[in-house]
Amino acid sequence: MAETGPWLVVGLGNPGPQYAGNRHNVGQMVLDELARRAGAAFSAPGGAGGRRPQAVVADVRLGVLLGGAPGPRAVLAKPTTYMNVSGGPVAALARYHDVPAERVVLVHDELDIPFADVRLKRGGGEGGHNGLRDTTKALGTKDYVRVRVGIGRPPGRQDPADFVLRDFAKAEAADLGWLVDRAADAVERVVLDGLEAAQQTFHTKA
Repeated sequence: MAETGPWLVVGLGNPGPQYAGNRHNVGQMVLDELARRAGAAFSAPGGAGGRRPQAVVADVRLGVLLGGAPGPRAVLAKPTTYMNVSGGPVAALARYHDVPAERVVLVHDELDIPFADVRLKRGGGEGGHNGLRDTTKALGTKDYVRVRVGIGRPPGRQDPADFVLRDFAKAEAADLGWLVDRAADAVERVVLDGLEAAQQTFHTKA
C-alpha cells in the first residue's frame, strides 16, 4: 500500500516533572507508551533554519500491518508549552511535516467521559478544554481526530481546574496502566484502519 504521508499524533499536557502525573497529562502518558512500543525516544525536532516547533518528537512506525510489516509512519509529539497554548506547536508541526488536519490525532484528557473509558471522534466542540480550543484556533479547523481519554468528573464541589491538575487517585492508579494501554491501542487502530473501525472497537462495551 502506497504511503500518503505521515500522521501527526500529539499528546496534550503541561511541561515539567511537577505536572507529569497529573490527569491533564494523560495524553502525554499515552504518547510515552506509543514511543515505548516503537522503541523510539523523544527529542527536539531537527531541521535547519526557521523557528523549530516547541515540542519533542519521535518519528516512528505505528502498529503492525497484516503480514507483519510495520504500520504507517507517524510523528509522535509532546508540546513543551503549557496546555492552553498547545495550538501553536501543533500547527507548526503540521506545517513542518506537511500533515493535513485530517491526519492529525490529538490525545487528551476528557472530564465528560468516565474514568478508564476511551472515545474517539473527529471535529465537534471543545467542551471547555483549553488545549483543544487553542489547537482548533491555530489549525483553523475542528476537522482533526480526538482520542478522548476519560478521567471522569471531580468529586463533590471540587473545581474541575484543580481536579485536572492533580495526580490520579490511589483507587485509579491501579487501572491507569490499562487505560493508557487502551488509548494507545486506539491511536494505532485509527492510523491502521481508520476512525470508523476504531470507533466500532472502542465504543463497544465488552
